[in-house]
Amino acid sequence: MDALPFSQACENNKRPILSVLQRHLDGAGSLLEIGAGTGQHAEFLAMHFPGLNWQASDTQENLPLLRPRITRAGLPEPIALDIDKPDWGRGGFDALFCANVLHIVGAPSVENFFRHLGPHTEPGGLLLVYGPFRYRNAYTSQSNAQFDRWLKQRDPVSGIRDFEWVSGLAEEAGLSLVEDNAMPANNQLLVWRMNSEADQLSSR
Repeated sequence: MDALPFSQACENNKRPILSVLQRHLDGAGSLLEIGAGTGQHAEFLAMHFPGLNWQASDTQENLPLLRPRITRAGLPEPIALDIDKPDWGRGGFDALFCANVLHIVGAPSVENFFRHLGPHTEPGGLLLVYGPFRYRNAYTSQSNAQFDRWLKQRDPVSGIRDFEWVSGLAEEAGLSLVEDNAMPANNQLLVWRMNSEADQLSSR
């Protein structure tokens, strides 16, 4: 048995996530994973993109959980990243990826995430977000409704986010929705593309 930190959810969803990423990351040179957790996604996904510099990150206090698997995979040293702060310690990436983050952090942190990602995303770069969402104030399944109640009991500021709210934040950040992919276990994988400066000016 693997003695490293382990998430069964990551094990279950890594291949469906890969199937979406393979359609979008061709030619990308750099990717920042936000909230990399146990490092299982980074370890598995990065090996399918040998030309991609996969940079895993998490909060400072979670780095000891993340570092062992990242080291074993031979990936770059994980970095500390606080989405509530504008400086993420690194310049522009061709893609940003996060899984099961937006429903764990508080709503103000979700707003800060979108507010701060611009300088760290190259024009034309991608944002890929995996997790559960609500649509038109409705859950996609009874299990998601139960999960949301559990999240709020654990931490009142957490919870499954409304797609429309998150999509609005993304639009304000200069992103355009490319795909909304239904995933196993009542999750979604949302893909946005960062508009160029010319695109943003023309939309005003």
